[in-house]
Amino acid sequence: MSQPAIAIRDLKKEFLLSHSGVGSLKTMFLWWKRPQIEHLRVLNGVTFNVAKGESVAVVGKNGAGKSTLLSLVARVYKPTSGAVEINGRVAPLLELGAGFHPDLTGIENVFFNGVILGLTRKEIKERLPAIVDFAGLHHHIDAPVRTYSSGMMARLGFACAVHVDAEILLVDEVLAVGDYEFEQKCYATIDAFRASGGSILFVSHSMEAVRRVADRVIWLKGGLIQAEGAPNEVIAAYEADGRPVPETA
Repeated sequence: MSQPAIAIRDLKKEFLLSHSGVGSLKTMFLWWKRPQIEHLRVLNGVTFNVAKGESVAVVGKNGAGKSTLLSLVARVYKPTSGAVEINGRVAPLLELGAGFHPDLTGIENVFFNGVILGLTRKEIKERLPAIVDFAGLHHHIDAPVRTYSSGMMARLGFACAVHVDAEILLVDEVLAVGDYEFEQKCYATIDAFRASGGSILFVSHSMEAVRRVADRVIWLKGGLIQAEGAPNEVIAAYEADGRPVPETA
């Protein structure tokens, strides 16, 4: 049996939050009042695999741990306990354009971003025309990205991420990062990536996107897997959980 693209074992993540308790000028000068530390457990022991060639969606309400899970897989955070095993080259599509330097031009940021994602300058130069063409920013690529709209930055970030020959895509709410035409281009790219055997782990609040892309859905609730399985079944359970209970006579 081949190794999974992503193997997650009993993954737990806890953040420490400091509460100073300062609510007035009087309490501000009580230097002996120690801050209170809150242990915020975001993931409580999550275990699942993403097979090679499989697309898995993670759904759940805000605060369920979805984005934290992706950040742990992307090595942005370290787990409190548990393990994440990656078998393949990863392209994280988390906050598109978040790593761009505002004073550098679009082209300079493509090189900067490409190096971070593991490409050589030669490889980036070879892919530059395709990246610019995909983003549709021919008339803006020589301008500093501080002059870009948020949509333009996201389009350039998406274009960089999908041109690094990744085997695994981590996608956080970025399947629609522009107008309708660019959105369809993104979906076509995702479809081609899946057809070539690539694996996808993605988070979305759009059930339409989940049905469109996912082979399997994981529903997170309270940092635990509430349900896992076929998209229509898990989505139905998730949506039912959010509906108000009708009052009885």
